[in-house]
Amino acid sequence: MLPVVVDSFAEAVADVPDGARVMIGGFGGAGGQPTRLMLALADHGPRKLTIIGNVAGISKTTGYGWPPGLEPVDQGIFFELGLADRIICSFPIPGQTQPLSEIEKAFRDGRAEVIVIPQGTLAERIRAGGAGIPAFYTPTGVGTPVAEGKEVREFDGREHLLEYALRGDFALIRAKRADTYGNLEYVGTSRAFNPVMAPAADVTIAEVDEIVEPGGIDPERVGTPGVYVNRIVMREAGDLVP
Repeated sequence: MLPVVVDSFAEAVADVPDGARVMIGGFGGAGGQPTRLMLALADHGPRKLTIIGNVAGISKTTGYGWPPGLEPVDQGIFFELGLADRIICSFPIPGQTQPLSEIEKAFRDGRAEVIVIPQGTLAERIRAGGAGIPAFYTPTGVGTPVAEGKEVREFDGREHLLEYALRGDFALIRAKRADTYGNLEYVGTSRAFNPVMAPAADVTIAEVDEIVEPGGIDPERVGTPGVYVNRIVMREAGDLVP
């Protein structure tokens, strides 16, 4: 079944319900995020969301010296607006020298549950979810708070933790280009988490800069086959928001 090319970002996320598990690709303020889909979801306003993503330490209103209108947007916006109460991520705070992120504020106020997962483990848990692998063992986190409550097994004389796959109800991802079959081409930081999230959700929505006809993407540059993409929505030409 071919993906649907949607006319607007609002339409693309209109069926995300309260309580949904939403994966968001990219690398935080560094880019590669589905910024327009995130803003549309915030406007849509479903509540009690669980957000799954890599970096969540910068919000639209924090301000770090970016030009007005070009401030990076990330998962913090959903906590700032009271739409999410749980996040699964690797980096929930911006760093000791920066103001508190919206995630950190929500956590300190008791409004949000924050589950921190090592970055490689997070990526692999998502990849496993897309591959139909229910769980795997990894040495990452042994002997740290990450290991608390987890099954430990020894392989080749080294302890490993049992980690379970992660899936989402929706994945909001960003790519440079899509064809009308849903094949996606990534560049730069859009390669971070977007390709592994695409197969790991029931509904995958791709925000792209360009839509081309079949054959318009070099097969060697297809990062996600169209079989994993349900909806495509294109940004306006010249849109400079990260």
